[in-house]
Amino acid sequence: MISESEHHSRAQAHDAAVSRYTQGFLARRHAGKKHPVEDFLFTYYSHTPGQLARWHPGVGQVLEGAGAGPQASWKFYTPVDDGTSTGGVTVDAARFCQDRAVMIDFARHLLSSTAAQPAQLGCFGLHEWAMVYRSEKHGQRHDQVPLRLGAEGTDEVVESLRIRCTHFDAFRFYTPSAQPLNALQPTRETQMQMEQPGCLHANMDLYKWAYKLIPAVSSDLLLECFDLAWRIRELDMRASPYDLQDWGYEPVRIEEPAGRAEYTRAQRAFSEEAQVLRGKILAVLDRLDQLTA
Repeated sequence: MISESEHHSRAQAHDAAVSRYTQGFLARRHAGKKHPVEDFLFTYYSHTPGQLARWHPGVGQVLEGAGAGPQASWKFYTPVDDGTSTGGVTVDAARFCQDRAVMIDFARHLLSSTAAQPAQLGCFGLHEWAMVYRSEKHGQRHDQVPLRLGAEGTDEVVESLRIRCTHFDAFRFYTPSAQPLNALQPTRETQMQMEQPGCLHANMDLYKWAYKLIPAVSSDLLLECFDLAWRIRELDMRASPYDLQDWGYEPVRIEEPAGRAEYTRAQRAFSEEAQVLRGKILAVLDRLDQLTA
């Protein structure tokens, strides 16, 4: 059981940790400004800064006290009668599994399937380049940021290197001219078979599956996934065709052999870190099974 004092302390620490990521975004949003790197996790994904700041202990944990803080009124929490006067609240595993059965089943199969695949490390982040290929004709995703090599130079890189993206949610943003250049043609229907642990976007999406599994997933694990996604996003954009030096980001020049080697080293490290987090999320799903058996 987590005491009221520990609950308060951990919730405060979590809120402080989250604010280090969210305060810049919230200030920019108020001022009507954008950041091409840091805003992504708050605009692409549906979990809001306020939701991220909420502290959840995770399934199987009991918060001491009849009121047990704000969690007592949050969805999927239920009172615990332990025979004492204090009581407490905990995650209602049975109701969560019943209400979220389809999502839980999909997450379990996708994460398990991805974890079992060998990591493919030769993509060099070319998905971002394919999203602006022939951009003069098809438009550009980040209009406020110039292309580092210009439109023609960007197109030459796309045409000179082999594109082999396995992630549908990256592939679907390719320009029409770039899609036929991809060695694979991922679809939503083939996601389960094609997702693999070397993919930066599949590893970034661990944050998505963690927040979809709140409150069964603890806020500690959620923030681990968020932090990984934050760092992956930085590499993703440093290796992109955009010139972000005015924003303080040195490019990973994947058009050169040394840049491709640098990218692959970072991609391998992220893949290994993501596999650990993928296992932690799957362990939460196993715990739900145990509690509802």
